Amino acid sequence: MEQTVKENNITTGVIWKQLLIFFFPILIGTFFQQLYNTVDTIVVGQYVGTQALAAVGTTGTMINLLVGFFVGVSSGATVIISQFFGAGDAKNVSRAVHTSMALALVGGLIIMVLGLLTARPSLVMLGVPEEILGDALTYMNVYYAGIIACMIYNVGTGVLRAIGDSRMPLYVLIVCCLVNIVLDLLFVVGFHWGVFGVAIATALSQVVSAVLIMLRLMLTRESYRVELKKIRFDRSILKNVIRIGLPAGMQSVLYSVSNLVVQASINSFGTDAIASWAAIGKIDGFIWMVMSAFGIAITTFVGQNFGAQKFARVKKSIRVCLTMSLSTTIALSVLLLMFMEPLLRFFTGDETVIQIGQNFFWVLAPSYFTYVFIEILSGAIRGAGEAFQPMLITCFGVCGLRILWLALVAVVPQLHTMQMVAMNYPITWVIAAIVFIIYYCRMNWLRRCIRRAGFSLPEAQ
Repeated sequence: MEQTVKENNITTGVIWKQLLIFFFPILIGTFFQQLYNTVDTIVVGQYVGTQALAAVGTTGTMINLLVGFFVGVSSGATVIISQFFGAGDAKNVSRAVHTSMALALVGGLIIMVLGLLTARPSLVMLGVPEEILGDALTYMNVYYAGIIACMIYNVGTGVLRAIGDSRMPLYVLIVCCLVNIVLDLLFVVGFHWGVFGVAIATALSQVVSAVLIMLRLMLTRESYRVELKKIRFDRSILKNVIRIGLPAGMQSVLYSVSNLVVQASINSFGTDAIASWAAIGKIDGFIWMVMSAFGIAITTFVGQNFGAQKFARVKKSIRVCLTMSLSTTIALSVLLLMFMEPLLRFFTGDETVIQIGQNFFWVLAPSYFTYVFIEILSGAIRGAGEAFQPMLITCFGVCGLRILWLALVAVVPQLHTMQMVAMNYPITWVIAAIVFIIYYCRMNWLRRCIRRAGFSLPEAQ
């Protein structure tokens, strides 16, 4: 693996430099992912109409529930592969990669069938108006029909990031985004296919991304090479993938549920509040992209160094990543407070909507840094192979308390204000962050992971 070692210095290079080298492609890729997800909305809103825009927009929650769960489960493969790769265990890297690909195919097939069977009932359950139900159903059916390609791309991206390559997924995502834009314009503006055109453009662009990722994995000579005839489940590998990935999948589902509750609370304040919340989501999305990119980076760093049994480097990389992420998040929060009014005016000229947004940001912006501890420490602990406990802390400390807080706000008239709804974020973040810091500092999680992996406990432990 000499060539790979030269390209990937996660276990040997200067930590802050390697983190940044790994971090920036993930961050830029996340930006293009956001752009990719926005293109359909822009094109259909501008060239088809309001009803078509609403039809596409109303499908996101249910699609994210299924896809988010699977992506969470498959993240367990990224951890396993990074540990084997860090240990230089080429045989088990290959077994894990082929198990991951089998999971992508089977998981994609299951989601496709479930999605097609539940599309109409789920839309009816969500109360989608009859006038947009047909278009919404068309979009979901086409999307689910091409979901296997989406799963292959996500798993393939996880494999590449696990071995330290965050650049190739970025290049593929850029190509995929450009293809999607061209096909959207061709099918919607040129062929006048409406919502079906947007849906088929998305499905075809996902096929392109899956093909490019597979070509990258099939043409390499390294241990993570994919050979079609070897794609099958390895029972012991699959067991560990599910052990680590299933809690992440459940966490994704619970986050989606809690976000639905937040949206319902915002909806109770009327159109201005809903419009302001939509603008807030677009603006603070960049801060979440930064924190998420650092979280993905530290998971891979910990995984590889844990596999290489460099436990002191594991701890140091976590401290470095925390420092970098905190510094960046605080700087962005200050900039947000300084420029929140012009940023909000970019989305709307309504003074009431702008004022609501400013009031919300005065609550959110000073507390963003607290979520850094949740993102980085949970990613690090998961990278060492322990996923259930971080899931419990996050789900109860963030999702559970959020739902309880919003339920309290809803039933107590004196508390039923936008500011009190906004307060659910800093309150739940601070509580979960404190629990994570205590849990991390005790280091029992690392000792358990070391024993589970069959490594010797260092004397310092």
